[in-house]
Amino acid sequence: MPTHYHGNPEEIRALNAFIKLMRAADSLEARLAQRGCLEELTPSQFGVLETLYHLGSLCQSELAHKILKSSGNMTMVIDNLEKQGLVRRERDTQDRRFITVHLTEKGREKIEAVLPCHVKAIVEEFSVLTPAEQETLGELCKKLGKRETRPSAQAVSIPAVEQGK
Repeated sequence: MPTHYHGNPEEIRALNAFIKLMRAADSLEARLAQRGCLEELTPSQFGVLETLYHLGSLCQSELAHKILKSSGNMTMVIDNLEKQGLVRRERDTQDRRFITVHLTEKGREKIEAVLPCHVKAIVEEFSVLTPAEQETLGELCKKLGKRETRPSAQAVSIPAVEQGK
């Protein structure tokens, strides 16, 4: 369903693309969840385990950055993984604010058990696209995701009335 916003062609085109991107992502995530490959893991928990599995131990803030989660959300995700014995935290002896998250043996076993099924499900979902389309989609998503963020003049200007003048 396209946007119902009555704007200029640039606004309508951008909004329609945004709607399609968000719906596709939500739909894909829902279909992957239905497959049950992650077992009892949430997508965020899976992301933490997969990141630690492939990159090794990381500090909690790096981990949050890698899986695009807030530090507050990351604390809860890691708390729950730690309760299950899948990760362990270690405070730096020099700087107690610095916490490194490590994958436990149980965590390694869990990610090695669920990862092949999840990869297979993703491959099957993306099979609707040709290899060239998958490459193009990847490049477009990377371009959109890496866009330099500069607030527009409209977004940062505060009318004199709101400034108390």
